[in-house]
Amino acid sequence: MDRIDTRPTNLDDAPACLKVPEVAAILGVSRAQAYNLVNSNGFPRLMVGRRFVIPKEALINWIEQNTHTA
Repeated sequence: MDRIDTRPTNLDDAPACLKVPEVAAILGVSRAQAYNLVNSNGFPRLMVGRRFVIPKEALINWIEQNTHTA
């Protein structure tokens, strides 16, 4: 039986804290690229045990601050 992908694909449907694969799905990048972002300076993340979680509101703020318009 195939597994159904239940990751949110937009921030409206996302929970308050996101896992890295959920961030990847929302941003439309690979899981590896999402982990690179999470490990970069300035990206909002929390460590819960041994895993990263990304607060939804902090991700929204990060996107707004890092969006450059021409």
